[in-house]
Amino acid sequence: MCPYAPWYQHAYRHGAVATRETQQRMQAWYASRAAGPVSNVLSFGGGVNGIGVTSGTPKVYLVFYGSQWTSGGDPQAAAAYLQSLFTGIGTGGEQWSGTMTQYCDGERVAKGATSCPAGAPHVGYPRAGLLAGVWFDGSAASPANATAAQLAQEAVNAARHFGNTSADSNRYALYFIVSPSGVHPDGFGTTGGFCGWHDFTSSSFGDIAYANLPYVSDLGTSCGANFVNRGAAGALDGFSIVGGHEYAEILTDQNPAGGWANAQTGEENADECAWIAAGQGASANVSMGNGAYAMQSTWSNDTNECEISHAIL
Repeated sequence: MCPYAPWYQHAYRHGAVATRETQQRMQAWYASRAAGPVSNVLSFGGGVNGIGVTSGTPKVYLVFYGSQWTSGGDPQAAAAYLQSLFTGIGTGGEQWSGTMTQYCDGERVAKGATSCPAGAPHVGYPRAGLLAGVWFDGSAASPANATAAQLAQEAVNAARHFGNTSADSNRYALYFIVSPSGVHPDGFGTTGGFCGWHDFTSSSFGDIAYANLPYVSDLGTSCGANFVNRGAAGALDGFSIVGGHEYAEILTDQNPAGGWANAQTGEENADECAWIAAGQGASANVSMGNGAYAMQSTWSNDTNECEISHAIL
């Protein structure tokens, strides 16, 4: 395993978005050790607790973690931007989400499969809207250095807050634990080398899928500021790129590593297409029903390349 990867010695950091500098170090390390071309094809992990992908209509819950959100902890107005982003996904005929709909799970899908058999349930497309709830949890300040266990507990707290207290109600629920500016969840900005990651935790409410989404603009261009758009228009590019990255990966690997990942590298669909600035699969503005957002492409097995747009299956 690459010693520069954010998940090195931190196995719970599934689908971690490496900072741009960390990504460059990882690519150099892989290139120096490659015996030949490495395939980007994703294969099915067989499911964990019967769950591989979000094989139904996904619902996103945004959890703004800590009292700082209403007391100066959101200098870039990221909370409003993220609510708009997740309201927009699935609207206006956008096909960025289409790439994920080719992936599937269920008893018809063999472990190691690289395509889906007829009749297998696929990742759903959120035609009726994606954002299911928003919670500003101001019950206490977000920790200066929240641990992975604290982030997982906040996801469970969110499930309780939203009334999702059964395994069925959490089967297609995705919780984003968004930290305010100035804190370092799981070492963000200090030792982690990442911009975000996702995982799941078991609870009395069933398995809870969640993402650790730090205040990525605290790291500026390292986590995507102005990656697509110049000036003030691109100040929040990192939030939509990193947020979209983790959303796409939860959809296709909801209970890691039971979903779709690269058997050689362990990378997920968005990892394989991170920080592409030009050419096929380059990050770009994606038009949705309520505006355009900077998004990255994700890996498509059926076209064998990174896709920013794909037919909805």
